[in-house]
Amino acid sequence: MNLKNSKNAFEAAKEVIPGGVDSPVRAFKSVGGDPIFIEKGEGSYLIDIDGNRYIDFVQSWGPLIFGHCDKDIEEAVIKAVKNGLSFGAPTEMETALATEITELFESIDKVRFVSSGTEAVMSAIRLARGFTGRDDIVKFEGCYHGHSDSLLVQAGSGAVTFGTPSSPGVPSDLTKHTLLAKYNDIHSVQKCFENSKENISCVIIEPIAGNMGLVPAEESFLQSLRELCDKNGALLIFDEVMSGFRASLKGAQGISSVKPDMVTLGKVIGGGMPVGAFGARAEIMDKLSPDGPVYQAGTLSGNPVAMSAGLASLKKLKSDPSIYRELEQKATRLVEGFKDAADSCGITLQVDVRGSMFGFFFNDKEVKNFDDALNSDTELFAKFHAKMLNEGVYLACSQYETGFISTVMSDAVIDEVIKKAQKVFKDIS
Repeated sequence: MNLKNSKNAFEAAKEVIPGGVDSPVRAFKSVGGDPIFIEKGEGSYLIDIDGNRYIDFVQSWGPLIFGHCDKDIEEAVIKAVKNGLSFGAPTEMETALATEITELFESIDKVRFVSSGTEAVMSAIRLARGFTGRDDIVKFEGCYHGHSDSLLVQAGSGAVTFGTPSSPGVPSDLTKHTLLAKYNDIHSVQKCFENSKENISCVIIEPIAGNMGLVPAEESFLQSLRELCDKNGALLIFDEVMSGFRASLKGAQGISSVKPDMVTLGKVIGGGMPVGAFGARAEIMDKLSPDGPVYQAGTLSGNPVAMSAGLASLKKLKSDPSIYRELEQKATRLVEGFKDAADSCGITLQVDVRGSMFGFFFNDKEVKNFDDALNSDTELFAKFHAKMLNEGVYLACSQYETGFISTVMSDAVIDEVIKKAQKVFKDIS
């Protein structure tokens, strides 16, 4: 596979962009290679600037549930663009998309659009603090909620501790109100409530974690979180920026019986355009400016191009109830094919699927939290990733990311990828 142009492009990018990329994971550092530079996408495929074609399981990290250049979404975007890119003023398209979301999510009466998942979570936490009058928040090791200061934390010396910054440039004063708990471990959350002394405003969780690899929260764990929050007067926030409209039409809430107080969304509701959103019941959302005292604003929030793409995407999803069943069948077919191929070569692989989301770990035990994920064989993953890329299969360039199936992936394409995986597992075993 010739990657000469991509290599040259990467060298040129590093001269003017830090690390040559605008988001760290794109640099391929965790898999020991250089990124490929993309020229265009077509359905299930990416085409790089050297003309190589790849079956794409990243799908722009989730939003492209209908694949690249979907005709309906493309037409909606072009129509919107012809009327103007952005107005900084209300449009009916915002109301239309907000209505679609509120009709699907029981826990959302009102929603506000922003321009990214990071912005959605940052705003939701501010609103939770403003609503409860409390400062502390609880988050979980391995869950990523964007790069805002109070969420860039790491665990300290104990299993549960007040957070310390995990990035230079983040003052400890900003993270001292962030408490760290262990995913799928309710006792660690209980300790947070004991340590905080009635000052916890919210617990935020990815109910289907997608940033330590695919790790779903256990139903009993989510139920216990709901009970703890109710008992202590804290809000429960589901970060569904990744799982919303990916795990099911109603995200994790279409799978779990647990209902959060607030939800953050993104990815699919932009149809590939930059977008995020946060929503809750009216009592909470009415605390938000201009109705209430909690301030949040954004010039490009709800811009008509992103709203048009998201509305087209959601309408397509609602129009065909069989979509998610077929996506899950394909995702299951893929990872079970991977697992069978790995088993035949003496390699232990853990796999999981939620709707159109899939994950796999080179790990001897089931992965239930970030500690388990960290015990995965990342060197073996890097070898697998490199060889699959050389076979024309584009997987997330980190062991700790989730993969995505799109509707345009046929069973024949899935079977083709499984055959390639069989060859690669034999090579690396």
